[in-house]
Amino acid sequence: MRGILKARRLRERYFERDLFADPAWDIMLDLLAAKLEGRRVCVSSLCVAAAVPQTTGLRWIRLLGERGLIERSEDMQDGRRIYVSLSASAAERLTALLASVRSSCVPAL
Repeated sequence: MRGILKARRLRERYFERDLFADPAWDIMLDLLAAKLEGRRVCVSSLCVAAAVPQTTGLRWIRLLGERGLIERSEDMQDGRRIYVSLSASAAERLTALLASVRSSCVPAL
């Protein structure tokens, strides 16, 4: 149990403490995975990934955007669809966080 708590506290070195309610974490991890896989993610897909209702997902997407952690862009083919991606800074910090967790041999977050 201490290892899990240590891993959760490690996140706070890179991001504000109040940000890590599970939806925000799930959204950020999904966006990082998508970035590494070279795929785009739409808003509705993020809500599914975070396992939250769309209203909750939209609230977290707005908060992450306000903090400069994600960026939104319109689909040029379909003006109704919005794509979301991690900002360069957030991707860098999230990658550094995960590398720190991996190198310190603490359990998964």
